[in-house]
Amino acid sequence: MYRKRGFTLIELLVVVAILGVLAAIAIPRIVQSLTTAKLNVCKTNRAIMNTQVELYYHDNDSYPSLATLTSDANYFPDGLPVCPSSGTYTLDGTTYRVSCDATGH
Repeated sequence: MYRKRGFTLIELLVVVAILGVLAAIAIPRIVQSLTTAKLNVCKTNRAIMNTQVELYYHDNDSYPSLATLTSDANYFPDGLPVCPSSGTYTLDGTTYRVSCDATGH
């Protein structure tokens, strides 16, 4: 007589348990990687803006406001970069360095 061979309930439960353990390990790592990536994007945006402030200063012999700098198509053709953590970029009037007010930046 021909008998079909299939998975037993125990085998299926073991596979599901293994997948659950792997997901429990992977998901926190993915969340941590996303947070690190957002922080790195913000740091890169600030570095670019600080470089553009210095270029503007060397071109015009005066420091710009952030609105003036980001509205100039020669420096930022696409406008002000956006912080991935929903922070706001500001230009310090004494040090002329760009900072972000998002938590942890």
